[in-house]
Amino acid sequence: MRKKYLARLFPVLALLLLTPWPIAYAHDNTNGEADRDMVEITAAGISEAPNIKVFGRATGGVEPGDLFYIDSADSPIDAQVTLYITNTGELSQSFSYMILEVGIYVLNSTGEWESLYAGTDKPAAESFITMREPAVSFTLPGCARYKMTIDGGSYYCNNAGNGDLSPRFYLSVNQ
Repeated sequence: MRKKYLARLFPVLALLLLTPWPIAYAHDNTNGEADRDMVEITAAGISEAPNIKVFGRATGGVEPGDLFYIDSADSPIDAQVTLYITNTGELSQSFSYMILEVGIYVLNSTGEWESLYAGTDKPAAESFITMREPAVSFTLPGCARYKMTIDGGSYYCNNAGNGDLSPRFYLSVNQ
């Protein structure tokens, strides 16, 4: 009797152990590619970059320009991006203050750049990066192309004779 019972139980156990379970498939939707590799960052060219004309002991403005292009069209995962000014120590020797307005634009279906929040019920967030607060973060939804810009700003320059007076930027992306 015991042998009959084991003989019937063995095929059931074998079937349960050899059947692929749906949960194993749910975790492998990237075809072997890492999601973080699906986001591409490109720095804007010099001709597209923001422009600043500095005069000693003067207040001035910043001409708008592009900083970075972020391509996450192949990634369904939202990305956390952070923009940094990396040379605030050098800038503080020449400037009393520098305030830069940061913009995020998304490429729409007609191939034009529009504000990330255009056409939504979310208000457009104004974001500024300064020498005192040299980092600003954004969450970018996946499956889109973006550009990060400086939309304007102002500064006060104490001394224009201390070498390169342009802010340098660094962009990090985490998914």
